[in-house]
Amino acid sequence: MPASHRSLQSLLTRRSLLSVALSNAIPVSNLLAQPKPSAETIDDEIWVDPSRQREIPVKLRWPDGALYPGVRPLLLFSHGLGGTREGGEVWGRAWAAAGFVVLHLQHPGSDLAAVRRVASSFTDKPALRSVASAAQVLARLQDVGFGLDEVARRHAANFGRWGSVRTTQVGMSGHSMGALTTLAMAGRRYPGFEGITERRLTSFVALSPSLPASGDAQHAFERITHPLISITGTRDGDVVGSGATPDRRMAVFGALPPGDKAHLVLKDADHMTFGGQTGWPAEIIPREQVTRELQTAQHTLIAAITTDWWRATLMADTSARERLIAPAGLAQGDLWQRK
Repeated sequence: MPASHRSLQSLLTRRSLLSVALSNAIPVSNLLAQPKPSAETIDDEIWVDPSRQREIPVKLRWPDGALYPGVRPLLLFSHGLGGTREGGEVWGRAWAAAGFVVLHLQHPGSDLAAVRRVASSFTDKPALRSVASAAQVLARLQDVGFGLDEVARRHAANFGRWGSVRTTQVGMSGHSMGALTTLAMAGRRYPGFEGITERRLTSFVALSPSLPASGDAQHAFERITHPLISITGTRDGDVVGSGATPDRRMAVFGALPPGDKAHLVLKDADHMTFGGQTGWPAEIIPREQVTRELQTAQHTLIAAITTDWWRATLMADTSARERLIAPAGLAQGDLWQRK
């Protein structure tokens, strides 16, 4: 285990950081920016981290090779509390259609099976909080590090299609607890620990993030110097009873250091809007009808903006960066900011 992870493991046993983990627990558009229709290939696999004897389910989305030959950029997605590798499906489809390889990670211990062991529904907040432990935060960070190592191993061995995957300048995103995972991999600082420096990750999308439960948020986020966009909604509330209110989620952008940062707030979007799923997985907590009615349009908007974000920050696409100055498709009451 890298020294930084050993330090974090020691740190995360502290009671003060347990509350940080709990604060982030659970789980139209610019038509010119829409990717071309494509035939993606999907692989469901189980990757095994031998150092931890840990099985990690993954879903891989491969873009259409006829449309996107040559080197392919890579994106990682981390689900929220109680999720699976099916999380972020809407985003993954859009990103693969735009030419990115997408790796959806499932985190045992904070996934759907773990929640089902302690709770009969996603309204049982005390049970959910019991699963969102500091140890599980650490396990998620180790999952990401292992995933990047495994990608590099396959790339170096020219295994299957992995030889065509670019293993540097990788993007990472996540929802809720996956947003906490994303911010931590981006360099979020903890009390007594300076944070992780993962040089292979160079651009980030945090869906439903929240401020730390205590302490100076600007100090906590000070080391996040790579491009990052925070995305939330006016109804993106406190799912597990830990204080992650819409205001605290929206305040993340203000606490981030300037320099290629962006912020999207969607009016009447709730927590499950940002999980990137439809049907019953998006209905695991009570929702308002207005949110359901807006979901399809908001999903399309998020997919378009995040695709342009990846293009601009990972591929130096000047057209995508220009579209991000004033994205098309924002509705009245939506907010878009950059700094």
